[in-house]
Amino acid sequence: MTALLRHVAPAERISSTSFSEASARTRVELLLDPGSFVEFIGPEKREISPHLRIFDLPEQFDDGIVVGHGRLDGSPVFIAAQEGRFMGGAFGEVHGAKLTGLLRAARQIRSTPVLVLFDTGGVRLQEANAGELAIAEIMRALMEARTAGVKVIGLIGGRSGCYGGGGLIAGCCSALAVSEPGRIAVSGPEVIETNRGVEEFDSRDRALVWRTMGGKHRRLLGAADVFTDDTMQDFREAALDLLGLVGTFGLDKLKAEQMRLGDRLRRFGACEDAVDIWTADGIAHAETVPELSADQFIALANRIGRTSRDAR
Repeated sequence: MTALLRHVAPAERISSTSFSEASARTRVELLLDPGSFVEFIGPEKREISPHLRIFDLPEQFDDGIVVGHGRLDGSPVFIAAQEGRFMGGAFGEVHGAKLTGLLRAARQIRSTPVLVLFDTGGVRLQEANAGELAIAEIMRALMEARTAGVKVIGLIGGRSGCYGGGGLIAGCCSALAVSEPGRIAVSGPEVIETNRGVEEFDSRDRALVWRTMGGKHRRLLGAADVFTDDTMQDFREAALDLLGLVGTFGLDKLKAEQMRLGDRLRRFGACEDAVDIWTADGIAHAETVPELSADQFIALANRIGRTSRDAR
C-alpha cells in the first residue's frame, strides 16, 4: 500500500490546481510522482542567459525552463517545463540548450519517454539568432530521439500558449495533449495583424483568436491528439494515456501525416473561419463549440473521431 501511494500525487491538490495558472515547477511537482523529480542544472548552477544583461533586462537562474527526470505512475520519464512567467517562456540560447540536451540524453537511453510542458510565445527578440538556432537544434534532437524509439509527448495549456518556434517543435512531437487555454500557432495574433493587417486578423478579437488557435479547434483539426480540462490531474491522465497509445516512428508515419495534411487542405482550404471548418466537418450548431464544457467537447471530439497524427 505504501509503494502504491508513492506513485500518486495528493489527489485533492492535483485535481484542484489549474495547469494554466501554475508555475513550471508546480506543474512538474504535481504531474510527476511525489518526490521523484531530480532537476538537471538546478538553481545552484545559475545557468542564465549571457544576452539579457546587454539590454538591461532581468535574468532568471534557470533561464525560464526546468529540465530533469522523475517518475510518472512509477515509470521513469524525462521532463521539461517552460516558465511562461519569465519573458513569456521565450526561447534563448541557454533555454534552448537545456531542452536540446534533455532530448539528446533521451536518445542515448532510448527507453525513457520525454514530456515537454510548453508555455511559450516563441523566440526572444533579444536573442534572435541564438534563439532561432536553438529551435533548429531542438527540432533535430527531437526527431533523432523519436527515430531512436523515444516517445516525446507535448502538453500545452500554459498562459502563453505555444507560439512561434514552440509551435514548430510541438508539431514534431509524437503526440500532443491540449486544453482550452493551450493555443497553438506558428504566428501569434499580433504578428499576423502587423504583417497582414487587421482585415486579415484582428488580434483584439479574443473570440476569433481562441476559435482559430485554441485547443478545441486544434483538437478538431487533428493537430492535437487529446483535449483535456485545465487541471493537473487531467493533464497527468492525458500524459499517461498518450504514452500508452503512441506507436513506433518511421517513414510510414511521415507519409501518413503528409496524407492527412493534404486531405485537410482539400477539405477545408476554402473555409474562411473555424466555424466554417466545423460545419464542413458535419458538426451541428458549430457556432456553439466554443461554449461547450470540457466534458461536452471531449464527447463531441470522440464522436467526430478525428484521426490523430501518431497515437494510432
